[in-house]
Amino acid sequence: MILAAACGIARGEIDLRLPTENHHLFSGEPERFYMYVDRIFEGEASKPWEGGAYGFTRTARRINGQVILTKFHEGIDVAPVNRDRAGNPLDLVSSIADGRVVHVSPISGRSNYGKYVVVEHEWENSRIYSLYAHLAEITCQPGNPVVAGSVLGRMGYTGVGLNRTRAHLHLELAMMTSSRFDEWLRRNGGGINHHGLFNGMNLIGADVARFFVERRKNPALRFSELVGSTQVYFKVAVPANGVPDFVVRHPWICRGNPGGARSWEIALSATGQPVSFTPSDRTVDAPVVTAVRPSGIPHQHLTRGLLSGLQNRASLTPNGKKLVSLLADDFPGGRSEQALEPAAAKPES
Repeated sequence: MILAAACGIARGEIDLRLPTENHHLFSGEPERFYMYVDRIFEGEASKPWEGGAYGFTRTARRINGQVILTKFHEGIDVAPVNRDRAGNPLDLVSSIADGRVVHVSPISGRSNYGKYVVVEHEWENSRIYSLYAHLAEITCQPGNPVVAGSVLGRMGYTGVGLNRTRAHLHLELAMMTSSRFDEWLRRNGGGINHHGLFNGMNLIGADVARFFVERRKNPALRFSELVGSTQVYFKVAVPANGVPDFVVRHPWICRGNPGGARSWEIALSATGQPVSFTPSDRTVDAPVVTAVRPSGIPHQHLTRGLLSGLQNRASLTPNGKKLVSLLADDFPGGRSEQALEPAAAKPES
């Protein structure tokens, strides 16, 4: 059934729009589109706009004589176009596509995201989520249907580490990792979850800016093609115990016939975004790294700490194992016995 669904995906039209009136992503002026970050590296202060882009754009380190950026930014930070006399942003924030509001977090202190909204989009027999964070106010409610351009709220600077000067919209376009996220979080001592399945830790962001730019060139580009064309950094084989929940919910990510598979080989980007799930005859008793892109820089610095090792040798770190267990739907349920502390959603502003 999975293969039939994957092969029968309709190339549905998507009305995709930028979330604010800032359109400089398309003008060749990225410094006017992205909100900069304040950086001090080796005694030199700078304000690189690149820090507001998607990917490894933050926390510069010099390793083996090379300067690399080691901190992953899971979305994009869109700078305001309009401010009042006090410097507060006035930009309205709108849904990037048709969908339905599925989560609203109106209490700023419950997440690093501050006040945020999640919209669900039904694309290619799957559900994809856009997230709008650091809002000053929210003007929608869960269950509200929206179309591309529907106003969700107003840009602000709620959340951790922001001020009025660096006010922006943090936008993500993501896949949901697991429908059993609460069980996983309890087992891993992740704390009180105010956001259910729409906790940022359960949403894996894809490169939303690349999706906007490439769809402008090719309006027929599908989200599955964006994911499938993402560069693979490593692969992990996990024992097969049926079809993982992630594959059921994203049938287009399956490469092959899952019938009789002894394991699944998950291809992942350096950021931990799954690119494909391939059924395999390989027998494994536990998750194992089967391939990695060789690097003279320790893999931990290039994979947000998901891998350890060097060159063509790598193994999963504890954080890597946690991610893989969530993707493979391979963890026991039940509440952890340890005390739970309040937890915030994951991304840096």
